[in-house]
Amino acid sequence: MKQTVVAGIDAGSSAIKLSLYDGVRVTSVSCPSGWNPREQAAALLKSALAQQEVAAPVCMVGTGYGRFNLPFVTKAMTEITCHARGAAYLLPEAKTVIDIGGQDAKAIRIDGQGKVQDFVMNDKCAAGTGRFLQVTANALGLDVAEIGRIDTKAASSECTINSMCTVFAESEVIGLVNRGIAREAIIAALYVSIANRVAAMAAGIQPAPPAAFTGGLAQNQALRTELATRLGLPVITHDQAVFAGSIGAALFAWDAVQVN
Repeated sequence: MKQTVVAGIDAGSSAIKLSLYDGVRVTSVSCPSGWNPREQAAALLKSALAQQEVAAPVCMVGTGYGRFNLPFVTKAMTEITCHARGAAYLLPEAKTVIDIGGQDAKAIRIDGQGKVQDFVMNDKCAAGTGRFLQVTANALGLDVAEIGRIDTKAASSECTINSMCTVFAESEVIGLVNRGIAREAIIAALYVSIANRVAAMAAGIQPAPPAAFTGGLAQNQALRTELATRLGLPVITHDQAVFAGSIGAALFAWDAVQVN
């Protein structure tokens, strides 16, 4: 019998995430968005299908910023809906989803089935997003991957990052470097700044415990700890949390196939 496979594609600002689902197993891969996200997504899909020895998905759901630039998908859905569904699949106990993406941050309150009850989103400013961390990390001569590996546990609380604007925060970081402040202390202050912004945003939906941390920064343990402190509730994550949006999209694609 021919295998039924569906796909979910999350076309984000910095990365394309793809999840294939056959009703039992989810397989996820990603690549940078690059200068042409449409071509990148098509190439990623072709490569993933070849590796899984699948001819073509019977249904594809697109989500994320670039979802309307994917002419090969069956339908497009909002990232809020897909992230909620994907987070609930990965972490069934979650009641809140905190997603920090490249250009936005989202807080979503969900029910036991991953349906959205309320949400708030920061998509007008880079403060509290992956872009915020990337720009300020660059001011330290580091990339986001390197900054996540630096141990900040012993960092003193000798500095704070107060600027709400990414551009001014970058200048603040440069000023701290020139004052001779240890980079561990600066990075710790960056985490506090991001966590404060996200917690203030999330307060609008009255987040319930536990909160699932998804997105590209979800594996940063120090940031996760700060989020838990500022939110005042446990924050959990999953090693596939970066794929929450594409997994949710794939699950919706599977639903559509079952209905038809």
